[in-house]
Amino acid sequence: MTDNEWWRGSVTYQIYPRSFMDGNGDGVGDIPGIIERLDHVASLGVDAIWLSPIFTSPMKDMGYDVEDYRGIDPVFGTLADFDAMVEKAHDLGLKVIIDQVLSHASDKHPFFEESRQSRSNPKADWFVWADPKPDGSVPNNWQAIFGGVAWEWDSRRRQYYFHNFLKEQPDFNFHNPDVQDWHLDNMRFWLERGVDGFRLDTVNYYFHDARLPDDAADPVKKDEPARRPYDMQYHLFSKNQPENLEFLARMRALLDEFDARTMVGEVGDGHHSIDLMGEYTSGKRLHMAYSFEFLGPKFTPEFFRSRITDFWEGAPEGWPCWAFSNHDVPRHVTRWKKHGKDSASIAKLAAGLLLSFEGSVCIYQGEELGQLESELEYSELTDPEGLTFWPELKGRDGCRTPMVWEKSASNAGFSKANKTWLPVKQPQQARAVDTQGGDDSVLAFYRGMLALRRETPELRSGRMAFLDSTDPVLAYTRGGNICCVFNMSKEAVDYDLPGPSELLLAENAKVKGKTVSLGPNGLCFARVS
Repeated sequence: MTDNEWWRGSVTYQIYPRSFMDGNGDGVGDIPGIIERLDHVASLGVDAIWLSPIFTSPMKDMGYDVEDYRGIDPVFGTLADFDAMVEKAHDLGLKVIIDQVLSHASDKHPFFEESRQSRSNPKADWFVWADPKPDGSVPNNWQAIFGGVAWEWDSRRRQYYFHNFLKEQPDFNFHNPDVQDWHLDNMRFWLERGVDGFRLDTVNYYFHDARLPDDAADPVKKDEPARRPYDMQYHLFSKNQPENLEFLARMRALLDEFDARTMVGEVGDGHHSIDLMGEYTSGKRLHMAYSFEFLGPKFTPEFFRSRITDFWEGAPEGWPCWAFSNHDVPRHVTRWKKHGKDSASIAKLAAGLLLSFEGSVCIYQGEELGQLESELEYSELTDPEGLTFWPELKGRDGCRTPMVWEKSASNAGFSKANKTWLPVKQPQQARAVDTQGGDDSVLAFYRGMLALRRETPELRSGRMAFLDSTDPVLAYTRGGNICCVFNMSKEAVDYDLPGPSELLLAENAKVKGKTVSLGPNGLCFARVS
């Protein structure tokens, strides 16, 4: 547990606390519930857990609007519960990574409540304030991700404040060094409490251009307007500023004071995410950058090949953290189901791909069950994105529904409450943990694949080199001699391996001599001599 490089090639399991396990029967997941189910996570063979926000919050954006950066929200438990969870995770050999939402706070945070009282109070410059234009309109054309302009009027200061997300989530002014110092002090609080690292939310949003110039129109031509005005802009000035690099270096210096700690930054950008991932992880900045590249609908050999190649060519000293699903996007088995023979086949194929990529990996709770996106009614939604843009955008609740443990139990064993914060639907309940005891289950495949990665040094740290292949086959080596071959279609196909081989793991595939016959969504791992 003291290896400073443990994060290289690691696999992290993302826990969405509201939906993992309800320990007190109120219909919402909590820290005691996480403690109760940590053995399941450890049994998978992952290295770490990442917890989405558990801090005191009004929950306008499910904890991504923080009111107290050092307090646990009562819905999740207490600091004592948190300490007990860290202790049990460490006893099980699991590192603990927690979310840090630094770019913005809740409008109920005491510093913002003070800041909005006047232009001269001690916290007056801790958030991004700007005067109106002479006609009273907003300072510039910046848009908010959840809809509308990114500026909200405050009658006390007679100014607008900036918010990249909800109006209840004002952005901090990172140009103020006191803001930076305060955030670093909060991070130190959690490091001294025993956490092993941080997942940094919206890490490229910390700084804005203080001159407040308009963002340009998106240069990629569109036939019609995007569903969200935010997606119609090229965000040159509202994020991705060069000052970010210096602050990332300050955060890295803080973590380097402690043994075996890590930072993974969420880099979200429609045009430059691969470039930013490389820039942010080169030198003494972030340890890893969390990628959005594979969180969409694209599913072709060329797409995966190009994104991974572009990263390593652009940042040979950087380090990526790849993911296929998380709490913000539809689950990948649903996104890619048209490419699969069935949902279980696409789930196993995706697991084989993700867990053999060079870099680190993050899997989202329920992936190991082949979980599908939940279909919800408008009346069941809680997510501001879905409530605003329904039905064209259904929001993020469909991937946040409760974890399913026992098929026949009420609420699939997640909670004893009469009603849970989001409902458990039958298609999800059918994939409960207790239904997946067979050797051919998705859960069994994940455990086998994670064991192979853990026991095969080349799959954890070996360099990745793509082999010649034609659609629908994607093939590459790890460490020069572990050959990984995938059939990304529903049609059978043959592929010739580079040489004689020892089969390590296969799913719907057979090897004869140098030829591997891949059935629909078949995959194969072989040591080639």
